[in-house]
Amino acid sequence: MKKKKKKLVVPVRMNIIFFVVFLLFSSLIFRLGVVQIVHGEKYKNEIKKTSDVTIQIPVPRGKILDRNGNLIVGNKPLKAITYTRPTSIKPEEMLEIAEKLAEFIKKDTKEDLKAITERDRKDFWILHHQNEAKSKITKQDEKSLKQKKLAEKEYDKEIYRLMLERITEKEINSFSKKDLEVLAIYREMLSGYPLTPQIIKNKNVTKEEIAIIAENLDALPGVDITTDWDRYYSYKIDGFAPLATILGKITTTKEGLPSEQAEYYTALGYSRNDRVGKSYLEYQYEDVLRGKKEKIENKMDKSGKVIDSVVVRKGQRGNDLVLSVDMEFQQKVEEIITNKLSHLSQPYLDRTFVTVMNPNTGEILAMAGKLREKNEKTGVREYNDFALGNMITSYAMGSAVKGAMVLTGYQTGAISIHNNIIRDEPLVFRGTQSKSSWSTSAFGNINDLYALKRSSNVYMFKLAMRIGGQQYYVPNGPLSIDKVKAIDTLRYNFAQFGLGVKTGIDLPGEQVGFGGRIPDFAGNVLDFGIGQFDTYTPLQLVQYISTIANGGSRIRPHLVKEIREPSDDIHKLGPVAHELGSNVLNKIGANKDEIKRVKEGLRLVVYDPNGTGYGSIKNKQLKIAGKTGTAEALYDGPVPHSPGLMLWNLTFAGYAPYDNPEIALSVVVPWSTTDKMHPNLDIADDVFKAYFDLKKKREKKDMNSPNKIINIKKAEKEQNEIDDSSSE
Repeated sequence: MKKKKKKLVVPVRMNIIFFVVFLLFSSLIFRLGVVQIVHGEKYKNEIKKTSDVTIQIPVPRGKILDRNGNLIVGNKPLKAITYTRPTSIKPEEMLEIAEKLAEFIKKDTKEDLKAITERDRKDFWILHHQNEAKSKITKQDEKSLKQKKLAEKEYDKEIYRLMLERITEKEINSFSKKDLEVLAIYREMLSGYPLTPQIIKNKNVTKEEIAIIAENLDALPGVDITTDWDRYYSYKIDGFAPLATILGKITTTKEGLPSEQAEYYTALGYSRNDRVGKSYLEYQYEDVLRGKKEKIENKMDKSGKVIDSVVVRKGQRGNDLVLSVDMEFQQKVEEIITNKLSHLSQPYLDRTFVTVMNPNTGEILAMAGKLREKNEKTGVREYNDFALGNMITSYAMGSAVKGAMVLTGYQTGAISIHNNIIRDEPLVFRGTQSKSSWSTSAFGNINDLYALKRSSNVYMFKLAMRIGGQQYYVPNGPLSIDKVKAIDTLRYNFAQFGLGVKTGIDLPGEQVGFGGRIPDFAGNVLDFGIGQFDTYTPLQLVQYISTIANGGSRIRPHLVKEIREPSDDIHKLGPVAHELGSNVLNKIGANKDEIKRVKEGLRLVVYDPNGTGYGSIKNKQLKIAGKTGTAEALYDGPVPHSPGLMLWNLTFAGYAPYDNPEIALSVVVPWSTTDKMHPNLDIADDVFKAYFDLKKKREKKDMNSPNKIINIKKAEKEQNEIDDSSSE
């Protein structure tokens, strides 16, 4: 009998499972069909999709030139190695590039290694020792942080902070010199902004480094070779650049935008690592010198890799500044100061200032200052540039301001051109010491002109008394002036000349000197009248004398004469973009006759045998007018000294020629131990001579040039033709 075959029965449960699987696969196939057939083109485009990112490449700054077109500050081209960081890259990947780059370039100078901070070392150590860093975090640390229920980012941040705290000093000092070189490169790469080239090295880049990187660019993604620039000064005197303190400085790529102004600059389109002017002319004219960045549009794939670049706008370096300064004359002035200072062996006299200005336009022709300082390395005393001192340091100017005092007397009615006789005599007020002029004998009854040429103190004292309401001096009587009214009136009138107020020069940081407080004693008001109470800057002094020289207009001094567009020809200036003309700030209240009379008094200072400048100002043919000054003042300089040390400030303010002024100058020599020497007048005399000698030399050169000769002959021919026709 045959065995009956057993029938295989599939349980219902299994059938259900097979059916569900069938449905899922069907659904998946259907979905793939929809994606491939219906939306296939869309997703293909999505894969190919690129993003456009625009970046801007910095350009060199504009040049700074003198009034004759001579280059003062230019741009020195530098070979540079850069790194452009993509939008997304892991630190480990960047470190790998840095390690490769370290095989090809040297970046181990003192400056490079000094720039590495302790935090840089710690971050670098963690990157190199990730397992050891993690082991510094205990389970208890993790438990405590989890209990705080921090967000993931905050949790990771706290973990990293604990790692940093627990890295030992031994560990952060465990790097070899090669490791530090890699770190120096890595920190530069990290400090750049995504898609913005960051300078890795731009100093002392060798030809060998350029060649080997060029050969290995494929192995160094993001690394490139380009041309960078650096500022340089084309003029040097004894190793120091004239006007360096006035020209100012720019930030480095490492400094980038100053933190306190970063928000302002970024709003104007700057990148945070852009170089900007951080002081004086470079800062004041940043918007002119900065130029237009090159604009590049990068096409990037989904991974952030740049696949194409298009230049949208070519870069253009900044506009050029043409200064009013004459650098040949500036150098001569600095040499005059240095020569005079080197012959003055005084313990406190360490500085001298000279500012020369066109009194009719406000153009600064020279602004020189020298500061004698000890070089800490060599121990030798050097004469450093301190042109800036003309506008940021102030001194009691003494009798140099008496021209303003006499004109104030006219304006307030204390004296007039026709009624100006005042007796010069020792003044003794009740309970005070005698006040007199500098001479051993009183001058007696004198007029305003005599008071200026002989520098009478008493004349000015009595003017101050009249302005303060006391018309007559009574020997041994009281000094009963209204000191508040007197000092306010004097300061108001002096300010009309630029004394005690900002001159308006086109530089930031100008100081106004010390003044403004009400004097403790009425006698201090009298001291104000001879320039021995408030203090003024050398720049204010030249603006004051210029106001008298030009007939009563206070003109704003300026260093920039014009702004020019950049030129493609390095030997030519570009077209004028903007010209800075003269700017009259105010006119003084004196009339023409009063100003003319004071100018005569200033002429007599130099040309009358009794004038205080007669013996020292020797170049009489130059028609120099001016006012000497000697002020006894409290020393507040850097040399250690006993409290209350009183020294002499030696000053001069003048102009030439007196009948048609074309230059005005101030000379300030502070802190002399004696008033019996006159370096202020010697310097003024030499500076005037240097200016007119240079002018004469240039005129002679122009006369001998072929073009000038042709023009002269043409002019003579035209004149002869006119004469001939007239005779007919």
